[in-house]
Amino acid sequence: MVAQKAYFIDGYHGGVYGHYPVGQTDFITNMLHQYPDWRINLEVEPETWDAVKLRDPAAYEEFKQLFEDQSVSTGRIEYVNPTYAQSYLFATSGESNIRQFSYGMELLRKHFPSAVFTTYSAEEPCFTSSLPYILKSFGFKYASTKNPNTMWGGYTKAHGGELVNWIGPDGTAITTVPRYACEDLQPGSTWQSIAWYNSKEYIQKSLDAGIQNPVGMCIQDAAWSSGWNKGPWLGQDTSKFYTPTYYKTWRDYIANYSIGSTDDDWHFTQEDMATSLVWGSQIMNTLAQEVRGAENDIVRAEKMAVFASLTGNTQWPKRLIDEGWVKLLLSQHHDCWIVPYNNLQGGRTWADHVTEWTGVTRQNSQVVIGRSLKALNGESGQNAVKLFNTLAVDRNEIARVKVPSNWSRASWEVVDQEGKAYPTQLIEEDGSTWMLFQAHVPSFGYAIYGIQQGKTTAGDVLSYRQEKGKYVLESDLYRLVIDPQKGGVIESLIAKKLNNKEYVDATSPWYFNELKGYFGEQEKFISSADQPARVRVVEHGPLLLHVAIDGFIGEHPFTQTIRLKQKEEKIDMGIFIDWQRNTAIGETGIPFSAENPRKAFYDDRYKLLVCFPAAINDQQIYKNAPFDVCKSQLENTYFNRWDQIKHTIVLNWVDLGSNSHDNSLALFTDHTTSYVHGSDHPLALTLQYSGKGLWGRDYTITGPTDISYSLMPHAGQWYNDRIWTKGELANEPLVTTLIDAGANEVLQQSYFSVEDNAYELVSTEMKGEDLYIRLFNAQSDQTDKLITFGGKADKIEWVELSGETSRTAQSTVTDHHATTITANIPRFGIRTIKLSNAQL
Repeated sequence: MVAQKAYFIDGYHGGVYGHYPVGQTDFITNMLHQYPDWRINLEVEPETWDAVKLRDPAAYEEFKQLFEDQSVSTGRIEYVNPTYAQSYLFATSGESNIRQFSYGMELLRKHFPSAVFTTYSAEEPCFTSSLPYILKSFGFKYASTKNPNTMWGGYTKAHGGELVNWIGPDGTAITTVPRYACEDLQPGSTWQSIAWYNSKEYIQKSLDAGIQNPVGMCIQDAAWSSGWNKGPWLGQDTSKFYTPTYYKTWRDYIANYSIGSTDDDWHFTQEDMATSLVWGSQIMNTLAQEVRGAENDIVRAEKMAVFASLTGNTQWPKRLIDEGWVKLLLSQHHDCWIVPYNNLQGGRTWADHVTEWTGVTRQNSQVVIGRSLKALNGESGQNAVKLFNTLAVDRNEIARVKVPSNWSRASWEVVDQEGKAYPTQLIEEDGSTWMLFQAHVPSFGYAIYGIQQGKTTAGDVLSYRQEKGKYVLESDLYRLVIDPQKGGVIESLIAKKLNNKEYVDATSPWYFNELKGYFGEQEKFISSADQPARVRVVEHGPLLLHVAIDGFIGEHPFTQTIRLKQKEEKIDMGIFIDWQRNTAIGETGIPFSAENPRKAFYDDRYKLLVCFPAAINDQQIYKNAPFDVCKSQLENTYFNRWDQIKHTIVLNWVDLGSNSHDNSLALFTDHTTSYVHGSDHPLALTLQYSGKGLWGRDYTITGPTDISYSLMPHAGQWYNDRIWTKGELANEPLVTTLIDAGANEVLQQSYFSVEDNAYELVSTEMKGEDLYIRLFNAQSDQTDKLITFGGKADKIEWVELSGETSRTAQSTVTDHHATTITANIPRFGIRTIKLSNAQL
């Protein structure tokens, strides 16, 4: 009887930033010539080819010739991960993920004009739930969720057989080779599954599971000079692996050798992405904050540049924006997150480079915003403030604008377009003077408020008082009670507008806003509530009450902050810990070895946490992800073994909801990290870990911890109360500047809006004379929504991420010289509008 055939996916992973030594291209071409039946799948950083072209031009040209054949059956090379920096994708924004593909594919096509991108595959766990639409919109036909040989930081859950239809949150499906349900984790390993090598046992197990055409995979490190130098991964000794095995590109295998199609629909949720990085370590906190800040800045800068291009007739700042994006994309490289301490270039670590790269992004963004403001307003003045709203929602919030320091010697008020005066509050922060005031700014537009001396009486004012040694803080929405004798924990949090709902669970053994973690030297849990704290008022006025709580966690002083704003639903908080020295925090007594499935950094319950025991019945966790919101199916977040990893990531927010329709509590963070929750543990945010991490590296405390977070009590489900939008309001604050407003100044203008504020405005950019607008439906039902553009365009089209037109939009010009179209975007759908020759 003829033996059943098996297949193998081989190739190379790495690049000029990770590992791609001089001579690697020559080595690959020689191996391709030596083994004519060999096929390779590439996951090589696109910038690598810039370097290869310069330092090894002959090998570069020969490789280009081999690459030229991109046909399914005869092509020997497939580029399976064309992202700019092989990002994990689950740890960064959805727009960042799109730009990883767009910038990466653009550069690769400059080197390989014939490149066809058919299958997405990665050696690291570079997956996220919203990938099906992104891949299909860029023109991909297939995907694989295997990463059998590099599972240190995580893996997708095992599911299905030979093929599945990977279905994303918006309903988009892509034909996918999964990590088979029978593809177990490798015994004695904490980095492999049994598919890393086509062993006879693995292939037989797959055949027994009904998989007719089993396939294994290992995309090798591109590092021939470091021992990865045998060409075909399985080698030549056929006694060591299953035969017959044939090397294939992914597209050839799926199109010609697999079953081709399936009715197995895998509704992939974010919790099918099991990941474990060293969350809470200081180096991870810092780089995640740097990446988040740069992500927010660059999209806001692009939007301001669109304002300036369309209304100020300024040239699109392509160089600054492209450089900003490229540096940000590099800072999202998976090696930044999994080996931040490793040296990269010039004796500097990956983390050092993240600081440098995101610094460039943020600096470029500020330059773009500054130039845009100058183009829009001319020279600065002092009789008015102009506020730009970069989101597609109307905003009513406390705004802030930087003012001269001598203004603090007078009283001021602002005046809206109808002549109504509003109180202001001046505060000192970061060495500058800022004016706060209540403002309304329309969707993707601006508003101008006059400034004059005077003191308008506020309505409900923020207050604080002492009662029986405790501090009572009040705004129009909340009443908080702080207990200094217990380290400044929040004893009571009442939401006035929610029928005076009490959010603090007084029966819990944890305290609300308590810091608590396991300190190894003391061999016990230590809490901020163990010692008294001092409460002091930093700012107090008609709009902002800022209170600081100075206490100790063990020997280490900390300051927690609470900021209440009038009419503001979110309670902004922060924690600054002035560590006196490095100290072990986390689970102890676990000797490190690469093969040991137990790791000290896995169980977040032992890390330093800030805890929120909430009086919410029948609790249910929801958490956002790139272009997705996941209803958690986890009984709890606890795990302490590599073979039990769970998805415990907070990207932007986690919402503590209720299956019995009790009120909810949203927690927002300033960086990607992890959370803790279970029936016997309150919702908590991971703040600090110090101890052994991946590869036995000591993840130490080298300076203060400084983290911001926010709480928002609310009545309904996350989508009823627009939690996604509330997060975006924090990510993209109003852009404000002082101006001299003329008598005939238009005081308020919206340039783009969506009926019912239904969609999130993800990004805008100009390409020549054309405006591209990306929208995301985070919470609305799939009903028609009217979109209004405050100008005109020669043509309006819905386009794919590849740039191809999917359909032309039917537009109508209104009496106010605006243009309207109708949109119907599914829940969690991403759509892009192209306005040709857009003009305002």
